[in-house]
Amino acid sequence: MVVRFPLPDADIDRLFRALADATRRDIVARLLADEPASVSSLASHYDMSFAAVQKHVAVLEEAGLVTKHPHGRERIVRGNPERLAQARSLLIQLEQLWVSRFSQLDAILAEPRPAKE
Repeated sequence: MVVRFPLPDADIDRLFRALADATRRDIVARLLADEPASVSSLASHYDMSFAAVQKHVAVLEEAGLVTKHPHGRERIVRGNPERLAQARSLLIQLEQLWVSRFSQLDAILAEPRPAKE
């Protein structure tokens, strides 16, 4: 079974690299659970500098997990549920591959063995 992913490898790498960090996962969760937020509003939730939160948002934006738009002097960040759905789809494909492989192994192990003489 060959798995064909809907995204180029570089995009998949960016997506999962962005999700590999706990702070970035929390930012995505906040934005998807709540309304869009400014970067400064997001920064108030973390024990780190505004610049550090800005860098996290930039990584998420590069991965397509959030979008950032100017609104006056602020930058409003919105979660992108479609991109998260793509990540989920990739994981489901990998899970199906593993389930298929385990099913094949189970079938082989269930075959009767010739008796030893």
